[in-house]
Amino acid sequence: QYSPDSVAGADGQIDPTEITFPGCPCRSSSCLAPQCPCLRHGHNYSGLCLRLDEQQQEQPFSRPVFECNSLCSCGESCQNRLVQRGLRRRLQVFRTPRKGWGVRALEPIPRGSFVCEYAGEVLGFPEAQRRSQAQRPEEPNYIIAVREHLHDGRVMETFVDPTRVGNVGRFLNHSCEPNLFMVPVRVDSMVPKLALFAAADIAAGEELSYDYSGRAHNFPGASREHSKPLEEENSLRKPCYCGSRTCASFLPWDSSLFATP
Repeated sequence: QYSPDSVAGADGQIDPTEITFPGCPCRSSSCLAPQCPCLRHGHNYSGLCLRLDEQQQEQPFSRPVFECNSLCSCGESCQNRLVQRGLRRRLQVFRTPRKGWGVRALEPIPRGSFVCEYAGEVLGFPEAQRRSQAQRPEEPNYIIAVREHLHDGRVMETFVDPTRVGNVGRFLNHSCEPNLFMVPVRVDSMVPKLALFAAADIAAGEELSYDYSGRAHNFPGASREHSKPLEEENSLRKPCYCGSRTCASFLPWDSSLFATP
């Protein structure tokens, strides 16, 4: 079932459409920092592109991205409303030689542009783990686990499964040298939209990909799977066919979803 936005999963634990953030009181057509509380952490976008230079500075933590929401006083033309507007790029799902379905751009996409959301059912950990363990080894696994490490030591987890309900993002393939990267973007609540942005200028006809482990936008070693030897638990891992020079041979995966008590 196609859905442009994430929906509550069958477990009913999390409703991504719930509005819990207060709106900003800004009366201008486009909000500005530092007056706008949605931008208190700094500018998010510049010319409808993510501020990559600021996001990619070598600092211990990335700045969170909060967009203006449905309760804000600013208008729909506010520059701090980007991901919530949804897909605007012309994309095509196509059959690849070895990787099954893939997605390519039908138009040039400038660096920093929002491409699409990875939408699906938002699940709690128990349901995400149950579904992962119920899959047969030959079946594709679409469940993504996003962990955000806060400065105070807490970890926020988001699990999205587009197997049954999702959008074009479910067809994106992994690459060890990707041209997209994922950023959790919050609009109405703490449940983030998993937004994919262009990491470089993308040409028309080029296949779109991102690193399933998130390492394209994080420091080396940020993924705990990064430090594991390739030989460990290889029977459960799927081979990688990205063809890049730095290919890790296997697709990233989250062993915690397959762990048994």
